Amino acid sequence: MKKLKINMYAGGLNIEGQGVGANFFEQVDLVKKIDSLEVSINGRNPKKYDINHFHTVNPNFFFKFKKKKINVCYVHFIPDPNDGSLKMPKWMFKIYSWYVLKFYKKADEIIVVNPYYIPDLLKIGLKKENVTYIPNYVSDKKFFPISDKEKIDAIKDEFKVPKDKFIVLGVGQTQTRKGILDFVEVAKKNPDIQFVWAGGFSFGKLTSGYEKIKEIMDNPPQNVKFLGIVPRKRMNEIFNMCDMLFLPSYQELFPITLLESFNVEKPFLVRDLDLYKDIFLSPYLVGHDNEEFSSLINKIKDDEEFKEEVRKYSQELKHFYSEEHVKKIWEEYYFRIYNKYPNKH
Repeated sequence: MKKLKINMYAGGLNIEGQGVGANFFEQVDLVKKIDSLEVSINGRNPKKYDINHFHTVNPNFFFKFKKKKINVCYVHFIPDPNDGSLKMPKWMFKIYSWYVLKFYKKADEIIVVNPYYIPDLLKIGLKKENVTYIPNYVSDKKFFPISDKEKIDAIKDEFKVPKDKFIVLGVGQTQTRKGILDFVEVAKKNPDIQFVWAGGFSFGKLTSGYEKIKEIMDNPPQNVKFLGIVPRKRMNEIFNMCDMLFLPSYQELFPITLLESFNVEKPFLVRDLDLYKDIFLSPYLVGHDNEEFSSLINKIKDDEEFKEEVRKYSQELKHFYSEEHVKKIWEEYYFRIYNKYPNKH
């Protein structure tokens, strides 16, 4: 069998605390394990490769698309002025949005990590047969349960988290769309529970809601601890020291945080978003407002049977997003599109 040469283009990978970078490294590590593929990162000569796979929309990549090569673009987001990620003037957003959609249209093939966004891509003129859904993946060698109580206690000591309290974890950039303000409000309703947030301002003052969030982070409620941006290699310890994951996000694509949590087999609670319906292929726990979030968190804390039931949701999803399953999807995908464009090789 011919060995396909794949070139992965990605920029901004040195920015800690953002999911796109984590997804890139996980996907690259995974496809490198496929014997029929030869993988390069940011190769200088796109003509050398069978497939050029663009993970990010950096301007310096715009002219790397080659007509005689197969160009694949990963869609991690659709520009939305109301998503609460970045704050920018309307005129600037229009330019930004035009550029991103133009970038997507240049590709021969599109990959989405959530089928929820396929209708929006079709609206801008992309063909359905050129759009493929491939789920994210997280290695169970990097994220796994730690059963050693002494080790867990040592992690709690290091991060100055109480050992005798139920601990609720939130993860993500500290921006409005992540629901961080609701996370804090729920914490205020439950002073006996410790709330911990791992993540920070990856994009500094450009972050939507920066001033308000920064004020809360500087003076948090007594039972809320902000860890700031945690190196990804230490996030497995963070997941393990907590009792559950709580993501009250208002807008997501496919948070890599959830996959990490599944691997650690922790109970998780999310806001009831339509986009989750396409990626959670088993039951999962949702809330609609802060009152319900608070009630469900307490039920997980106090009802061992309910906690175990919710934990099983993670175990089921962990199996679906396993390495072998997703690796097979990637191998089939690359060879399918290679054979789809015989005039490009």
